[in-house]
Amino acid sequence: MYANGLGVPQDDAEAVRWLRLAAGQGYAAAQFTLGLWYDYGVDIPQDDIEAVRWYRLAADQGDARAQSNLAIMYQNGKGVPQDYVQAHIWYNLAASRMAGGHRQHAVDGRDRAAGQMNPTQIAEAERFAREWDAAHPQ
Repeated sequence: MYANGLGVPQDDAEAVRWLRLAAGQGYAAAQFTLGLWYDYGVDIPQDDIEAVRWYRLAADQGDARAQSNLAIMYQNGKGVPQDYVQAHIWYNLAASRMAGGHRQHAVDGRDRAAGQMNPTQIAEAERFAREWDAAHPQ
């Protein structure tokens, strides 16, 4: 509400404060949003490492948007060392939870990551994604 001035005066600092509180309480949507804000420097200084931290917390709870964005961070080496196996894993998980164009974007990202991997790495990524998915039912 504060970020957009909906029902209250727009106040970026207050928006960040409330977002941090919600994210700190484990609310995945707030964690994803905080990751996005750090990723793009929205109302806070841009910080790839913090973006990855918040994306990962939301991704671990099954937030497909966070999984996709975390995959992008691994694929591009932003805030983490470049790691195509991790990118593949997170794209794969995101694709399994998304529909339409968002799903296709995750599938395309997974396929691009696979193009940089050997068969053993692809098998490892697919195994990890299956195990993670089994341990975190939708």
